Amino acid sequence: MTENRNSGVPQKPAGKPHKFPVYYLYGLGTMLIWSSTFSFSKVSLEVFSVPMLSILRFVFAGLFMLAFACIKRIGLPDRRDIPWFLLAAAVGFSVYQPVFNKGMDMLTSATACIVIVTAPVITGVFARILFGERIRIGGWIGMTICFAGILILMLWNGVLSINVGIVWMFGAACLLAAYTLTQRKLTRKYTALQSTAYSIIIAAVMLLFLLPFTDPKELAMATPRHWLSTVYLGFFGSAISYLCWSKALSLTDKTAKISNLQFLQPGLSMTWGFLIVMEVPTAEVFVGMFVILLGMVIFTKMK
Repeated sequence: MTENRNSGVPQKPAGKPHKFPVYYLYGLGTMLIWSSTFSFSKVSLEVFSVPMLSILRFVFAGLFMLAFACIKRIGLPDRRDIPWFLLAAAVGFSVYQPVFNKGMDMLTSATACIVIVTAPVITGVFARILFGERIRIGGWIGMTICFAGILILMLWNGVLSINVGIVWMFGAACLLAAYTLTQRKLTRKYTALQSTAYSIIIAAVMLLFLLPFTDPKELAMATPRHWLSTVYLGFFGSAISYLCWSKALSLTDKTAKISNLQFLQPGLSMTWGFLIVMEVPTAEVFVGMFVILLGMVIFTKMK
């Protein structure tokens, strides 16, 4: 019984690097969805507790990925890779999600998003330590300019909501960075669908251990608005977005090329806030986003 359990599973074909940066399309798609989860999480947290929302979100995501995996017949991972998938499930979902939701429960959507975009810098540092990826001085300059744009978003009016929620959200950023690097390793062997499906399904099972900390009355109190928001978080915010993220990572040779796209999230998050709750973007959004985009161009050209 020592045969390769991944036999019959389509392996990621080796090929030449894409001349057109297709990974940017997958990365931008991920950012569009991830930036919306801050607003939708606030809606769901109006009635659901942090443990309940974490469970429901990944029950929906896990069921979708399980059905999709069965249709595509992706098989099972190699036994020796199971610890890596357990790690990915923990840092990317089963631990990350309660930490993220806890931070969201204490912060505004904009502030939470601003904190979470520290993940690219954390990813860059981790990638350098673990994989020996080098980021040249131009790359660090680009990151610094991006953070200047974030500071504009944070301090334009001289007011920033700082509390323990910042600590929770920074912890979520560290976990997201760890997940990105774990997926980078896994997508060298498995397809984006395989690596995402295995991780989300395992995470859904892990999160069931939060059931003792939930109150069933929350389910009866939820309105269709809350349910639609939670289903969106599970289907798009988890399954589809992480599938795109894994695909982006599988197509690039350097993690930082994709992780720096997370600097777009503050502006995108505020745009979603306008679309969902009719919040009018203010001047700092446009100024901050211009500076952030400038930093991203420098990072890309001088990496």
